[in-house]
Amino acid sequence: MNDAIAAISTGLVPAGIGIVRVSGEDALFVADAVFESPSGRKLQDAKGNTIHYGHIVFGGETLDEVLVTVLRAPHSYTGEDTAEINCHGGIMAVRKVLEAVIKSGARPAEPGEFTKRAYLNGRIDLSQAEAVMDVISSGSEYALKNAMNQLKGDLGKKIDGIRSSLLHELAFIESALDDPEHYSLEGYGETLYPHIEELQKKTEKLLSSFEEGRFIEEGIKTVILGKPNVGKSSLLNRLTGTDKAIVTDIPGTTRDLLEETISMKGFALKIIDTAGLRDSADPIEKIGVERAREKAAEADLILYIADASKGMDEEDREILKMTSGRKAVFLINKIDLPDRRIFTEDVRQEISCPVLEISAKENKGIEQLKETIEEMFFRGELNFNDEVYITNARHKNLLDAAYASLENVKKSIENNMPEDFFSIDIAGAIQSLDAITGGDISEDLADEIFSKFCMGK
Repeated sequence: MNDAIAAISTGLVPAGIGIVRVSGEDALFVADAVFESPSGRKLQDAKGNTIHYGHIVFGGETLDEVLVTVLRAPHSYTGEDTAEINCHGGIMAVRKVLEAVIKSGARPAEPGEFTKRAYLNGRIDLSQAEAVMDVISSGSEYALKNAMNQLKGDLGKKIDGIRSSLLHELAFIESALDDPEHYSLEGYGETLYPHIEELQKKTEKLLSSFEEGRFIEEGIKTVILGKPNVGKSSLLNRLTGTDKAIVTDIPGTTRDLLEETISMKGFALKIIDTAGLRDSADPIEKIGVERAREKAAEADLILYIADASKGMDEEDREILKMTSGRKAVFLINKIDLPDRRIFTEDVRQEISCPVLEISAKENKGIEQLKETIEEMFFRGELNFNDEVYITNARHKNLLDAAYASLENVKKSIENNMPEDFFSIDIAGAIQSLDAITGGDISEDLADEIFSKFCMGK
């Protein structure tokens, strides 16, 4: 498993620098086969955490002028000897250097293999390894902060705290069952019960963060609804800061879905502008309206827009039923128009969600809309100091299983079952928690997890 592997670790785009990473027991030997230093010094003789100037030469041809970073095991990303060849960032130059390294004895790394080696070499646990890809794919400030906290090991620490307490109880039960003369289990269930409840609460707290965690990781699926020509596309353009949607005075301009992901106050909105909701004989427009209804049914958030110059009618009230029981914001748009109508208190009371007055055209009320959404989903600014937000469905499922095992322990105590029943379910909870950090997973599952990583990471 410590054979030398190599891959390009930077994007294949024109850039100032491109990096070819070589890792493994023979990594420095392989790098030396293509690296020439003006001093003639070999990378194999270099100390760790040092940088060396020279050229990559292969087949008598100088391929690039480079800087090579030498990292010695275990003080590298993978925990192995590593050479990181910093080339000029042209696509061809980086590819030629990688090709030379592979022809000199390294093999192409599999997707995620560098991180997999870091995990297998004990430098990081599995939850930290998964956080690496979360950092790379972060689409918002909140997502990046949460991924960095998990990469630092915050989730692993929470899991280990619960796991260590359960291991202590399991060891006591097994010791008492093996050596009843020296360890007594009399009244143990009564002592254990509140402790299990406390550990359940810690598990439940992690589980309760999953909904917010999903919004942090994936973004908030947001659909803009309203009748034709109320300003839906204008709002999309205002939020994205671009002219993504065509805006005209002609009702029904938007006939299909327009999707855009935007970063807003630290979080992401996956926002969809839809066709205006109305009865239409136009078959294309009818398809657009049906798609709008389908997206609204799947949305985390609905932004319903009404025209301030026209007030609210029965058609609006009918469409508003789609927001019943959902997270939604009612937006009274076009408040800049001189002939705007007053949405009276009676009308406002019909609306069960927050009501905001905006002008998408003149950027009025947009900041208040952003603050309202943040408060609605994250209760204001999230705390990333000591909170861990679960964003991974695999982690959530395993925490569910651990919680269920702890519930079974409580039921066994309540039913005065023998103590070995306690140990079976405590061991089950430990096994589920172990799988989060990678202490008890199969090789096939590990391969599946790392296969989703990008090449070179």
